[in-house]
Amino acid sequence: MERSDAIAALAALAQEHRLETYRLLVQAGHDGIAAGEVAAAIGLPPNTLTFHFDRLRQAGLVTVRREGRSMIYAARYDTMNALLGYLTENCCKGAPETCAPAAACRPARGRRTKVPA
Repeated sequence: MERSDAIAALAALAQEHRLETYRLLVQAGHDGIAAGEVAAAIGLPPNTLTFHFDRLRQAGLVTVRREGRSMIYAARYDTMNALLGYLTENCCKGAPETCAPAAACRPARGRRTKVPA
């Protein structure tokens, strides 16, 4: 990951509603979650949430797809793992294997985590 990409991702996450939104998307796994469900879960109006989704998408942290009338957002685990790798690449004087916890996220397959209401 390039420094500018890391800065963009960190800047996108450095806001309360975007961080909460991103954490919900990570919980939802690769299937993602409808924008309306996210709005209800965090208590934001849809137009405000759209602004936050756009910031996360511009930073490469989320994807969006249309399913019928719904917009489904999902976390980009590759970007998240690249950011974690960038932040920890020189961990423990260049011996990252001695650092804990492991800096990689792998969502459970075949199981969708229910997003809290």
